Amino acid sequence: MITGLSHVSIVVPNLQTAARELEKKYGLKIGEIRVNEQQGVRMAYVDLGNAKIELMEPSRPDSPVAKFLERNPRGGIHHFSLQVNSIQASIVELEHQGARVIGDGMQKNVHGERIAFVHPRDFLGALVELEEHLK
Repeated sequence: MITGLSHVSIVVPNLQTAARELEKKYGLKIGEIRVNEQQGVRMAYVDLGNAKIELMEPSRPDSPVAKFLERNPRGGIHHFSLQVNSIQASIVELEHQGARVIGDGMQKNVHGERIAFVHPRDFLGALVELEEHLK
């Protein structure tokens, strides 16, 4: 079911400011800034080779990321993403085990991959994104 870690998502108040700080302090460079209209976020990735850091800022005030920033004005870790081969099979398996899955797997990330989320109460208090990586 789970094949690896895809990325850790960090909400930031300002994507450009975060990018400058990561480059100045750590020599890390962000990739292309993209917008996911469905989720109401602007985002960019820092590619670390075996995983990524996803930086997200809200693109509209009603997005879940904007609500996260209301509670955490400086930003912070929002979720981490695990790779799966099949969203549908993973959802069925997790629900069979008693986990609550948020969404039906029809949402897509900026790369067009299907995603769903596992409720934090069912993963040690952490929000987990499942991200389908087709072979």
